[in-house]
Amino acid sequence: MSKQTLSFQAEVAQLLHLVTHSLYSNQEIFLRELISNASDACDKLRFEALDKPALYEDAPNLEVRVTFDKAAKTLTITDNGIGMSQQEAIDHLGTIAKSGTKDFMGKLSGDQKADAQLIGQFGVGFYSGFIVADKITVESRRAGLKADEGVRWISGGTGDFEVETITRAQRGTSIILHLRDDAEEYLNAWKLKQVIAKYSDHISLPILMEKEEWKDGELITPGDEAGGRQPGGMVKTGEWETINKASALWTRPKKDITDEQYAEFYKTISHDHEAPLTWAHNRVEGNTEYTQLLYIPAKAPFDLWNRDKKAGVKLYVKRVFIMDDAEALMPTYLRFVKGVIDSADLPLNVSRELLQESRDVRSIREGSTKRVLSMLEDLAKHDKHDTAAGADGVTDVVDADDKAKEGKYTAFYAEFGAVLKEGLGEDFGNRERLAKLLRFASTTSDAVTVGFADYKARMKEGQEAIYYITADTLAAAKNSPQLEVFKKKGIEVLLMTDRVDEWALNYLHEFDGTPLQSVAKGAVDLGKLQDEAEKKAAEEAAEAFKPVLAKLKEALKDKAEDVRVTTRLVDSPACLVVQDDGMSTQLARMLKQAGQQAPETKPVLEVNAEHALVKKLDGSVHFHDLAHILFDQALLAEGGLPEDPAAYVKRVNALLV
Repeated sequence: MSKQTLSFQAEVAQLLHLVTHSLYSNQEIFLRELISNASDACDKLRFEALDKPALYEDAPNLEVRVTFDKAAKTLTITDNGIGMSQQEAIDHLGTIAKSGTKDFMGKLSGDQKADAQLIGQFGVGFYSGFIVADKITVESRRAGLKADEGVRWISGGTGDFEVETITRAQRGTSIILHLRDDAEEYLNAWKLKQVIAKYSDHISLPILMEKEEWKDGELITPGDEAGGRQPGGMVKTGEWETINKASALWTRPKKDITDEQYAEFYKTISHDHEAPLTWAHNRVEGNTEYTQLLYIPAKAPFDLWNRDKKAGVKLYVKRVFIMDDAEALMPTYLRFVKGVIDSADLPLNVSRELLQESRDVRSIREGSTKRVLSMLEDLAKHDKHDTAAGADGVTDVVDADDKAKEGKYTAFYAEFGAVLKEGLGEDFGNRERLAKLLRFASTTSDAVTVGFADYKARMKEGQEAIYYITADTLAAAKNSPQLEVFKKKGIEVLLMTDRVDEWALNYLHEFDGTPLQSVAKGAVDLGKLQDEAEKKAAEEAAEAFKPVLAKLKEALKDKAEDVRVTTRLVDSPACLVVQDDGMSTQLARMLKQAGQQAPETKPVLEVNAEHALVKKLDGSVHFHDLAHILFDQALLAEGGLPEDPAAYVKRVNALLV
């Protein structure tokens, strides 16, 4: 086939413009991305060759080679992995299938170092070559194709690229970067080794470079040492040397791995530019043998709430890469966890379908879940350490490891707390452990730091429930009329403002033997916390108010299931509650916003018989309008909207005039 010129997909052209004009501050990441892609290509060959050993052809040893040519100003990264056919080169290098590209564009912030690190996160690592090159040539042949079915792809990183058929004896891919003048430092063996050691040392394939040795320059005058020599230089010897450790990081003993190496490995597998919050590296032995290296990130990824995105850890079997994002190895509510699991027991040809059914996988999943929860429990335990002087005046000494963990759980919870709550409904076996890890704001603390155990320790004598309220925002929760009697009595109430709270609490009815009670459900019963005089006064008020209640029920029969006198209000005239077993109005609203069916439930209107507005109802000529205003204001106070806002405004205006 003759040479043809094709245009880049519009998104690629836009991306290339950004790469070539914006991402200069951390140039060296291009080498990390290209070596990582080369390693992936070798992993893919190894996997495909499980069923078709012939794909190895006559080169069973997989490797990556890095070479440079100072005269031609080229840097070449070559792998003998799976390679590409001509159509694959057009598809993979000319278009981006991932919708993440648009998100990548939107994420570019002007903090160029962070921007450069983002590039791999969106599966567009190949294009990082244009950070240093004004032209890239790719030569490739897919394993299994004939030598004359190779492909050459060339682009200057502008609007189009050329593709032609070539003869290539070796399978795999060579990426030849034609370096710009400002990137000539990468035509230096020492610089390349430094960058590879920093980013790619953990790659389990050998990364090879040609050895160099010093050679003195020629004599200026032949035979005359005294006349001096031409400048000397490093020359290539023709021998190749492995410049990375070439053993998978997780297979090495923990004592031989530095924190920096753990952090760099995390950045490579997660495409995150920040160091992880914490990690655990363990070899598990027993009925199922496996090694786990699991990381908890410091920041939530941009697509944490995308339920369609594949998430999970990398799966290896006996150090052979099997798949990215093995979601069967980690429950959905821990989808933020990154890392590697290397099993000694699973078959090499394991598929996603087999993973769902395997007993070994269930064992690995349970073990890994417990390990992540243990990491979180450890962070929570050391989150705030008060160094208090003992009786002898000696202050507790906090060791350096514990000190380093201070504040980390609070940071974790701010990023991932809402996802963790999903586990209450998904992971029955670990529900109690998860409940201990949950944190909320409360009427005594705006910070999301109050756990159920903290709350229980502060409960008033005679208090028999853990009280909470759910709302859309912290302000709405704090100012809810339903809290008035609790504030008056000095009873702490947990303020829950995550969208997932309402759903998650359907699966958690008590904590450590103490029931959880929503202050917006059922009649408020403060039990021993309410004295007899208060109870008697409330009963008398309800009795005296019966005729008005009957009229209110009739006026609001289309809106309210019931109307009753309340003991929970102090300053407000009315509030809405639901029956103990009913769906809260907030959850019903959320379901409707999400386009889902919510059962039609009418709330209960509770009125404060002592409030001036409620007293005004009795005998008022505007009774019907006041009743509806009372209901709509109660709805507004909890973050809802009247069914007919215009009618509400009309009624209020009529009374104001």
